[in-house]
Amino acid sequence: MQRIKKIILVGLVLVFSYSLKAQPGYGQLAYEVALPSVTGDTIRLSSLRGKIVLLDFWASWCAPCRATNKKLVKLYPKYKSKGFEILSISVDDNLKDWKRAMEKDKVSWLGVIDKGSWEAPTAMKYNIDAIPTSFLVDKEGRIVAMDPSPKELEMILDKMLKG
Repeated sequence: MQRIKKIILVGLVLVFSYSLKAQPGYGQLAYEVALPSVTGDTIRLSSLRGKIVLLDFWASWCAPCRATNKKLVKLYPKYKSKGFEILSISVDDNLKDWKRAMEKDKVSWLGVIDKGSWEAPTAMKYNIDAIPTSFLVDKEGRIVAMDPSPKELEMILDKMLKG
């Protein structure tokens, strides 16, 4: 009986500790982001309330991330004037590589850097364990989608930005 109680207790501790590290989920408020942009200004996620925001975690050295950038470059102008914004959060360690990638990919949306790779504070807060990873945040700051493909993102934006 003691052994069963120990097993149950260990199981509960594991489940609880895993849930503490879980990514924010659907319907939850997105965690605040306050990071430096290419120009050095601090950009806050909370300053974008009232817009639909794609939080996009990426890095200059990540080939799938760079491919996603190319798709977002085509999609962004279509929805920007309707209340859509992208906040790209780079986990690069090298500022020059990050800025060069933003320029080469023709990124025209908001970009910030959270130096530190996988140990970057914002990446850890969001429990990022792979990139690209993205969260779609509604006008009230709640997460409404996670990792939508560009095609799915376009369908969601069409519905959310009608009118």
